[in-house]
Amino acid sequence: MRSYDLSTFKWVLRGYTPYQWAWGRSMETGVAQVSEIPEIPACVPGSVQAALRKAGLLPDWNMGLNARACEWIENRHWMFETALPEDLSAPATSRTGKDDATAAVRLRCEGLDGSGWVLVNGREVGTFANTFVPHVFDLTHAMREHSNRLQILFDCPPRWLGQFGYTSRITDWKPRFNYTWDWCPRMVQTGIWDAVILEVGPPRSLADARCQAAGTALRVWTCGQHARLTLADSEGRVLRTGEFRGEVVWENLPVQPWWPNGSGPQPLYTVRCECPDSGESRCWRVGFKIVEWRPCHGAPAGADPWLCVINGKPIFLQGVNWTPIRPNFADVTVSEMRKRLLAYRDMGCNVLRVWGGAVLEKESFYDICDELGLMVWQEFPLSSSGLDNWPPESPQAVEDMARIAASYIARRQHHACLLCWCGGNELQGSLDGGKVGTGKPVGKDHPMMARLRQVVADMDPGRRFLETSPCGPRFVASSDDFGKGLHWEVHGPWTPESEQYWSRDDALFRSEVGAPGPSSAPLIREFSAGLSCLPASLDNPLWRRTAWWIQWPQFIAENGREPLSLEEFVAWGQRRQAEALTIALSRCKARFPACGGVIIWMAHDAFPCAANTSLLDFNGDRKPAAEAVARLFLAPAAELGQKPDAPPQR
Repeated sequence: MRSYDLSTFKWVLRGYTPYQWAWGRSMETGVAQVSEIPEIPACVPGSVQAALRKAGLLPDWNMGLNARACEWIENRHWMFETALPEDLSAPATSRTGKDDATAAVRLRCEGLDGSGWVLVNGREVGTFANTFVPHVFDLTHAMREHSNRLQILFDCPPRWLGQFGYTSRITDWKPRFNYTWDWCPRMVQTGIWDAVILEVGPPRSLADARCQAAGTALRVWTCGQHARLTLADSEGRVLRTGEFRGEVVWENLPVQPWWPNGSGPQPLYTVRCECPDSGESRCWRVGFKIVEWRPCHGAPAGADPWLCVINGKPIFLQGVNWTPIRPNFADVTVSEMRKRLLAYRDMGCNVLRVWGGAVLEKESFYDICDELGLMVWQEFPLSSSGLDNWPPESPQAVEDMARIAASYIARRQHHACLLCWCGGNELQGSLDGGKVGTGKPVGKDHPMMARLRQVVADMDPGRRFLETSPCGPRFVASSDDFGKGLHWEVHGPWTPESEQYWSRDDALFRSEVGAPGPSSAPLIREFSAGLSCLPASLDNPLWRRTAWWIQWPQFIAENGREPLSLEEFVAWGQRRQAEALTIALSRCKARFPACGGVIIWMAHDAFPCAANTSLLDFNGDRKPAAEAVARLFLAPAAELGQKPDAPPQR
């Protein structure tokens, strides 16, 4: 089989009034239809937005209120087009009328953000409608002997999937965050967000092969294929080789354990699987670790286990909630990703929660996490919506999400960094058991969660599955309920709390804790586009873009006046954020192993927010709060109070 990486090809982009591209010629004039937006160069992977901005047809959406001037993109159809290689064999069916597998031509798209159509030489060969799974199209019967053109067309996206709505009704499988979240304006990406590969020849015999490493054991599945398996270390030394069919488990391998950041090294190994019959091969890079979950010290009877034990050692899980680096995540480079991941490694993080309102990150993200010792808590793409937060229950929606989960697992389960799977973000109902309201996380009896649990158990045995985050009896930890055993894995607070609150805290794990803080004064001015930088209040459209995190009233209440300058307000706000996180994190970590960990909301800005709960700003640079977090994360728990092996204090 031959393959071509189409990211190296020349692509163009056109924009159409919806369905104009399919009309051909005008009924009235007979004139051939032309695109509304003429042909411009495009990158693949890449977004429509980035191509238009580079061509000067779209303003910089990061500046001032320019994001509003970009929303028209959603009301067009967009066509990516390229010429296919001339050395492709002419399809045998065009010559003999019979199928010939050696001449089959397939298009493998790892990520198409939105729904639409695939055309070859103007002939439709398939449709797509799910951002979260790969798509494969058979192009064979539409191919000519020469001059073949591939077109990937995107339909208008769903009108609204943003932060506010009804989770139970959301069954359009497209990322929600860039429809507007509290840290991101509306910037609904359309585009090709991952690899596009052209394959010529018989179907890949190892396309569905999977690999799992744990402890000192390796498991490989090849869906019935006969294969030769080889395990080698980073120096290329072969540790074991052998042949098998279907499934094999190798145990007691001579491997060194993979450790999270701060606890030891991250040795990685190469698994090579070869199919003698087809000559095809696949490789995975793996690491070997043992993960156990034990009850936290002093945990209430029946509580979920939240003390993470890696290779026999209890580890305080400390890290950040990871969201996409940009709304148009198709355009994020590996260097941008590595810069932020290195920053979190250097801060002492050992876990990243990949939040459920977004998307499965590209393979390079998990590769870098493998290298840096950053464990990944991976959520499936579901999130709360405010008006209701209950996951869909229809049989079709349940099976759609099961397919997405299976795809996530098949593509990422081999990574050493992967810690656990989670059904989604803040899925919950009311405390009285109702499906509308907040306070009680969704449980194992929900049909979608039960289905996802089964998918994980079948495909990734031994890996932990959480129905949602938070999970347990309560969504947040209320000071009125401290001491009642109700706070297992909780979210919040996202604003400063008192020393008294944190001194009484009894949560077993906190997977979202945050405090707001402004970006630097130079960054705010850089992206203001001439808008006034003060007041930092709801009266100012520059600050109103991410209005949840405005602290103007708090400044006035604390100081008895308005700030004299932007610099004064920023210094006050950044100091306040750092102090709030210092109190929260030091108390949580000092309680270890009564508290299993803390994950900060949130990691970095995807947009130049004037203020947000992020630790890194839009450019990926540290706020003062990040420096405070680093000091705490890099300090042993014993230095912050209670020693790790001491009995819990009640």
